[in-house]
Amino acid sequence: MNPQSPLKVDRDTRTVERIISVLLRAGVILSLLVVVSGTVVSFIHHPAYLTNGKDLRTLTTPGHALPDTLAEVWSGLLAGRGQSIVVAGLLLLIATPVLRVAVSIVAFLVEKDRLFALITAIVLALLLLSFFLGKAGG
Repeated sequence: MNPQSPLKVDRDTRTVERIISVLLRAGVILSLLVVVSGTVVSFIHHPAYLTNGKDLRTLTTPGHALPDTLAEVWSGLLAGRGQSIVVAGLLLLIATPVLRVAVSIVAFLVEKDRLFALITAIVLALLLLSFFLGKAGG
C-alpha cells in the first residue's frame, strides 16, 4: 500500500495529466505550424500551383509529389522542399500520441504502478511494431 496521502497522489496525478495535455497540444500546434509552413514554401517555390490546374494536380496526385521514405523526407528538408516539410509535420502529428504513451510509462513508474507501466510499455511496443511492419508490408 502506498503511504502517500490522497491529496499528494491527486496533485501528482493532476500534474502528470497537465504535462500530457501540454505535450498533446504542443505536438498538434507544432505539427500544424510545420504543415502550414511546408504548404507556404511549396507555393512560394511553385507559384504556378495557384494558377495552373495541371500543376496543382501534380501536387495533389497520390504518390507523385510527396517523399515516401524518411531518407527522402530528410533530404527534402535539407533542400527546403515544401512537400518534405509537410510530411515532416504529418510525422510530428503521428509521433505526438506515441510520445504521450512513452510519457505515460514514465508517469506510471514514478507513481510506482508497475502493472500499468508494463501494460503501457506493451502498447508502446505494439505501436512501434505496427509502424515497422506497416512499412515493411509496403
